Amino acid sequence: MSHHSDSPARTVTADQGLSLRPVDAEGFLTLVDEFIGIYSAAMRYPAEQASGRRQLWEQHALRAGFSCVAVFDRSGHPVAFAYGYSGRRGQWWNTEVARGVRGTPAEAWLADYAELTELHVRPDHQGQGLGERTLRAFLASRTEPQVLLSTPEGDNRAWRLYRRLGFQDVLRSYRFTGDGRPFGILGLVLPV
Repeated sequence: MSHHSDSPARTVTADQGLSLRPVDAEGFLTLVDEFIGIYSAAMRYPAEQASGRRQLWEQHALRAGFSCVAVFDRSGHPVAFAYGYSGRRGQWWNTEVARGVRGTPAEAWLADYAELTELHVRPDHQGQGLGERTLRAFLASRTEPQVLLSTPEGDNRAWRLYRRLGFQDVLRSYRFTGDGRPFGILGLVLPV
């Protein structure tokens, strides 16, 4: 997940030239390169590292329960977005998290959940409350009883946002296969 605002959420208004709206799977596929650009900038990844995300994100758009919300500027370009889908057995992320919670009370989180896959704000638009506004819109679109996400460990805007909204620890300092960084797996009972 990306960096987020420390400030309270501000209303995205027409006078700021920004609008928040849902994006369907077809629209997501049309905008995927712009979303990857936001992801790369927010996470400070080199473009070539992020370009490998395209095929994966295209597959995500076809999953059951896919939803996306984005904030657009006056020219119609996205400056923030969140997307996810219904978590299911057999999906890579579900399999990885199941390995970490197997045999613990936290295993119940995997029974019926939405996975918040990505939430990012373009760096030049951070600090305006867009991360929180985008996240709240995504959460409001979900019908599952809970949402799960993973985010790299560390004291940053993402963690502060998730804590402010009430996300709780499911797993801490977890390592996904193929990634040596520690992640926190966080969960939130819906609705917010």
